[in-house]
This record gives sequence, structure tokens and C-alpha cells, in this order.
Amino acid sequence: MTLIRPRFAFEAPVEAEVLVPEHFAPTSLAKAGRLRVAYGRQSCPLEELFEIEADGEEALILEGDFSRVKKIGRAMTEGLLIVRGNAGMHLGSSMAGGTIRVEGKVDAWAGAMMRGGTIEIAGSAGPYLAGAYPGELKGMMGGTVLVRGDVALRAGERMRRGIIAIGGRAGEFAGSHAVAGTVVVFGLLGGRAGAGSKRGTVVALGGLDEELLPTFCQGGLYRPLFLMPLLRFLADCGFPVTHAHRQGPYRRWTGDVTSLGKGEILVHEKL
Repeated sequence: MTLIRPRFAFEAPVEAEVLVPEHFAPTSLAKAGRLRVAYGRQSCPLEELFEIEADGEEALILEGDFSRVKKIGRAMTEGLLIVRGNAGMHLGSSMAGGTIRVEGKVDAWAGAMMRGGTIEIAGSAGPYLAGAYPGELKGMMGGTVLVRGDVALRAGERMRRGIIAIGGRAGEFAGSHAVAGTVVVFGLLGGRAGAGSKRGTVVALGGLDEELLPTFCQGGLYRPLFLMPLLRFLADCGFPVTHAHRQGPYRRWTGDVTSLGKGEILVHEKL
């Protein structure tokens, strides 16, 4: 395990995309301490801002308040990264493999444009979760994001594939402009969900915060069998999947007809 703690409370943002497990093998710990990070307008060695300890295990553990530290786990490809506290913007952006676990909350752009791996967040997540950066056409392209709390607006924007599970409420525009992938929301689904989507699935297990866009067409009630393996997986991950969720029924809405119109929103109907 490599354990990293902030030396002091940061007065300016820190951009530390070097905080990935690949850089912290025990044989290269001294070298890792000399990696450069941005602190405000300055560039300085990692060891000037953080205490770094090692005991030979493989996990990278960040302990303390990392809410002003950006780009943790960026482009990560393997290993286990644990944040024992809150994390800043761009956590796990463009990651391709490995697992990130956050015991607190995360700021905006977590998992942005990720291609693989798993992000687990015990608290809430900010806007643009697993979304696309401005000017980019592709958001999340693979992997799994599991959030126990609420998520702000535009979760899964421009998704191409992958799974996002939200234990609480999802803000507006969840799954907007999606081409593929699945967003499962256990709390209320915010307004304008699926806006501009071509394909992809949004599952509203906790109902709707407001009516869906008029560019979605209402279909019938049914029990989507393809959803059952996903619900079993989420139950195994500790999400509150109930017997009613498994049995349905679900109201199917298709849209957005202003786009290709083959996306779907499945709304669990309480009997």
C-alpha cells in the first residue's frame, strides 16, 4: 500500500494527474515523489505537497481532504486507488482500467470520457458525471460508475457504452445525447432526461421528478427481461434492488424523435 496525505490545507487547486497506481510501485517511490504537479500557478514536486508512505502493498490510498485536488486517477489503466475523503474535479477522467473507490463525494466531470474500469462513489457526484468535455462528441465509452448518493445535472451525457448506477436522485439531462449505454436511477429522475438521445437506455426506478420531454413517445407496460441481469449485478453491489423492481412492470418511452429516436426511458410503475 502507498499512503498519501496532504501536508497542509491547499489554498489553490492542485492538478495531480500523476496520482495513479502505476506511478507508485515500491521500487519507484522516491522517483514518484519527484513527479511534478501544478499548485495554483506554480509547478512543484509531489512530495512538497503530500506525505508519501509505503509498505509494499499494491493499492494507492489517498487519505484526507482531496476536494481541491483535480485529475486524480486520470488515464488510469490498472490497479486500485482508494480516496478516504472527498475528491476534486475530473476524477478518473479518460481512465481505461482498474478501480477507483471514493469514500466521500466527488466534484464535476468524474469519469469524463472514461473507456473502462470501475469508479465507486459512496457520496454524491457533481455535474457531467461520465460525460463529454465541451467540443467532444463522445462521453463515457466503457466501464462502470456506481454512485450511492445523488448526482447533479448531465450524468452520462453523450454516452457511447457502459453502465452508470445512481443510488439517489439524478439531475436534469441524464443520458442526454446518448448513443448507447445504460443509466439506472434509484431515486427521482430529473427533467429533460434523454434529451437528444439517439439510442441508449435510462431506467427510472424511483419515478420522475417531472414529465418527460414531449419528443418522447409513450409505449406500453412490460417486464424487460434484459434488465434482470443488470439488477442482479447492482443488488450484488449493494444497491437497494427490490422484488418490485425485478417484477416490473415498466412503462417504455422512446425518443428523442428530434434525433434518431431509438433511445428509451423505462419508468418503473408502482402497483
